[in-house]
Amino acid sequence: MHTGRRLLLCALLLPLLAGCSMVRLGYGQLDTLAGWRAQSYFDLDAAQRDSFNARFVRLHAWHRREQLPEYSRFLTETRARAERGLQAEDILWLINGIKARYGVMAARAAPDAAELLADLSPAQIEHLKREFEQDNRKFLREHRSNESMESRRQAQNRRTLKQLGDWVGTLSAEQEQRITELMRELPLIDRLRHEDRLRRQKEFLALLEQRNGDRAAFTAKQRDWLVNWEQGRPPALARAFDESWKKRAAFYAAVDSMLTPAQRSHLLRRLQNYSDDFIALAGEGPVVAKGDCAKIAAC
Repeated sequence: MHTGRRLLLCALLLPLLAGCSMVRLGYGQLDTLAGWRAQSYFDLDAAQRDSFNARFVRLHAWHRREQLPEYSRFLTETRARAERGLQAEDILWLINGIKARYGVMAARAAPDAAELLADLSPAQIEHLKREFEQDNRKFLREHRSNESMESRRQAQNRRTLKQLGDWVGTLSAEQEQRITELMRELPLIDRLRHEDRLRRQKEFLALLEQRNGDRAAFTAKQRDWLVNWEQGRPPALARAFDESWKKRAAFYAAVDSMLTPAQRSHLLRRLQNYSDDFIALAGEGPVVAKGDCAKIAAC
């Protein structure tokens, strides 16, 4: 899923996915981030911005109250598994858990999203198409997808090593070398991901063509598109993604077996900190102060 995931998944699951080191600050200002992203994609007019903001405030309040405590429990279980040593099945459990929590949030957001999307003008949809094209160019550039296989693999290696370092602390030269060797066994899926992005964008644009018809039917289709974002994949593409996740799960389990006691402590401490942050955030009221969007967007 593409636009919905950027505006909702990135906004509300960002803490769970641990893309930001300032969870409490970022989560409290998600209304600012989400409004900025919606404006970027759809070029909303004043009335549409007001409607989006009001709906997002309600969604955010529900998410804070209902979902953050559940995220904390999820991370507590993740931490317990990490403490005893992660196996491939634990990695798949984690991936499926994140997908399931996205589904809950998408189902909740779907009715409001349908109301907002139904009000888009043809000019705003053309604006969205241009944003899609820009996003796609950025994706191809960052993943070096139009370059040689070795360049693509180097880009993957850099991203993966950085992500691992964020979670477990500094990796030794020996660990980096071994991890890089293991990554050579992983399939490069950047082009598959690009193909999947194009599929989702095409589906979304086709769905928007139905926005002025039967509202109940449009809402139901839009909800299905948001929640079941993998179901439209061609069988060969679906099999390729499934196989990739299985191999990546085995890869991360192999990396876990290399961790030093200090690195495992770093991982466990970070998971605990996020879990604690979610509980603290769940007990806080809405944050009204508006901070610098760039600080959040850079996470």
